[in-house]
Order: sequence, then structure tokens, then C-alpha cells
Amino acid sequence: MLTEKLLLHVLMVLAPVLGYGFFFERKHFSSSPYLWGALQSICAAFCIAFAYHDGGLYWDLRYAPLILAFLYGGKISGGMVLGTILVCRAAYGGEAMVFALLGIVLAALIPFLLSSTFKEYHPYKRVKTAMLTGVWPTVVQIFILLSFTAYSSEINSSLMDTILRLLTFGIIQVLGIGTAARLNELIIERSLMKKEIEKAEKLNTMGELAASIAHEVRNPLTVVKGFLQLMQKDDKDLQHPYIPLVLSELGRAEVIINDYLNFAKPEFKQLEHFSLSQILSDVCMLLNALAVKQGVELKREGMAEAFLFTDRNQLRQALVNVIKNAIEATPSGGTVTVSLALSGGQAVVSIADTGKGMTPEQLSRIGTLFYTTKDKGTGLGTTVSVKIIESMQGKISFKSEAGKGTEVTLRLPLHKKMNISY
Repeated sequence: MLTEKLLLHVLMVLAPVLGYGFFFERKHFSSSPYLWGALQSICAAFCIAFAYHDGGLYWDLRYAPLILAFLYGGKISGGMVLGTILVCRAAYGGEAMVFALLGIVLAALIPFLLSSTFKEYHPYKRVKTAMLTGVWPTVVQIFILLSFTAYSSEINSSLMDTILRLLTFGIIQVLGIGTAARLNELIIERSLMKKEIEKAEKLNTMGELAASIAHEVRNPLTVVKGFLQLMQKDDKDLQHPYIPLVLSELGRAEVIINDYLNFAKPEFKQLEHFSLSQILSDVCMLLNALAVKQGVELKREGMAEAFLFTDRNQLRQALVNVIKNAIEATPSGGTVTVSLALSGGQAVVSIADTGKGMTPEQLSRIGTLFYTTKDKGTGLGTTVSVKIIESMQGKISFKSEAGKGTEVTLRLPLHKKMNISY
């Protein structure tokens, strides 16, 4: 009978997750910890209200929403559920109320400590961590039961039966938390996938538009540039001072147009085997003059030997854009560190600076078209770099904190034949 009642409580635990996925996922307040805390608080209250009385104890899965609230909603959500459980349990009263309240607080301790780092874990690790955390309340309940038994001096033959029931309770609770966590991860994955699809559709539309405009504009620019170069060659004696300036601006316009074309669809014209460490050394040497001019130290660390098979020039352009941005974002006296390591069949390039950093809002918009944190700039450089790395089946990620600097990590697949020793 206990097992059947607790399985009904598992449905109560799943209800907030399913309700959130169906009714609240698209709402503007869906990311609020208060919403998740309110849903889990209602779940905990229902679990306590429909607790099953057996063997002198009340059995329910109140700790499942407590754990899910702390892990997936953070300290605010967890605090809301903890407060709800304490109030509901205090309302019941009873001889063991003090021990029960102490057990609730102890059961919340591990989820509270994990809440700060839980979201940084891989989805599979999050589910596993949630299930392991579900074991902790059972341990606490056994400890509280033994403490109360010793305090009241009522040791009897039913104690072992109660502990066996607690073990059954623990197994069902872990399975319930694991199922709820898995469902929640599927909802998170679906939400992220929808955002990626929407972003890809927008980028494809804007890319096609950018490519068509760039093609049309580049042709007349080429003609104008050609005639200006002829004028400069024929009129050497006149020495018009404005012609070099106009040519320089036309060159800059061509760079921007090429960036638009690269954004629309990076063209890998020449695929070849090459050493990534050599490319990084060349790029650092090229940008060292800019770093010296800015008063920034450009350092290279841990240059592991790695070989790639892709377009060398396109990768060079992406690396130049990222490292140049790091140098320009770093004040005089700062440092930009470029490192290369190997991990899981990938080359991992890290570019870390000690610059002004970015706020979470700025960080969320990095890589989107026309967005830049510079006073002057189009934002195309970073967008093109992201597009190039992704076209090479790689990944680029940004980590930043205002006032402390930014770290950009590029992960590129190694060419297996050229990295046999790895």
C-alpha cells in the first residue's frame, strides 16, 4: 500500500514540470525563479496534505520538489519551497515537531550547496546529480528517526520495519526526482533548440540579403577603384592628396563587403592539412605590433601540436578577428593570453584578456549581426568568426565578467590521420 501511495505522489512531483512545459514555457516571466518556486511550493503543499499515514509516520515526497526547486530554480525557488514545507509541517504540530523541522532543514542543506554550480553541469550529469541528491533526505530521515527513538526511549520491534519502509521511500523518491529531472532537461533542450532554429532562420534570411546586396555593391566599387588607381598613376605630377584617402576608404568598404559575404556563407576555397600552432604563432606575430601600440602584452602559452584539415585562410581570419578584439578591449598595461591544448579529439584554443569584460546582457548578444561593444565598429568581425568556426564543425564560446576580462574558447576537430600520436 505504501508503494502505491508514494507512486501517486510521484505524479504530483511530475505535475509542476509538465505544467511548466505546457503552459508557462513561452511566457515572458518563464525564467523567473519565483514561478518555479511557486509551482514547486504548491506541489510540496499537496504532498504534505495528501500524506499517507502508516506505522505511526506520515509518508510523502515533499523533499522531491524541494530538491528540484533548489537545483533548477536556484536559492530563491528553493527558499520558497523550504518555507512552505516548514510552515505546513509546523501546522501539523505533534510530539516530534522539533525533530521534523530539523530534518527538513538538514535535507535542504545539500541541494542548497549545489544550487550555485548545478546549472553549469552537462545535462546528463545534472540528472545524475539530482538523483544522488535525492538519497540525502532518506539518510537524514533515518538519522532523525533514530535520534527521536533514542530521545523518547521507545525502541521496539517495529523500528526495523520502519527503516525498511524508509528505504522503499528513498528508492521511489530517487526515481521520482530522476524522472522529473529528465523531463525538465527535455523541456530545456527543446527550448534551446527552438531558439537555435529561430536564430538560424533569421541569420539565413539576413545572410541571403547581405550576400545579394554585397554582390551588387562590390561591382561598381571595383570599377571606381580601378579608375582612381589609373588617375593616380597618370597624374603623378599633380599629386592629388585626396586620391590615396579615397582608395583607402574604398579598401575599407571592400573589407566590410567581404565580411558580409563571409557571414552569408563562408567559402572554403582550399582545404589543406596544416599545423594550428603555426597558424596561431603567425597570427600572434602579425598582431604583436597592434598589441605594442595599445600597450598590451600578447602572450602565448601551452602551444600543443595539433593538425587540422580545413581552409587555412578562413581560420586565420577568424583568429585575427577574435585576438584583435581582445587586444582592443584591453587597457594599457593589460595582458592577452593565447593558448592551445588538446581535449577529446579536439583542439582547444583559448584567448583570454584582462579587459573591461561584459555584462550578462552584452554577453548574450555577442555574435549577433550588427552588435558590438566598441565605440566604432559594425559587429561583423565577431559574427563572421562565429560563422567560420561553426562551418568548420567547431564551437566557439564566450565567458566574461564586467571589470575582469573575457575568455573566448574555440574548439575545432582534429584531423585524425595527422594526429595519430594523440
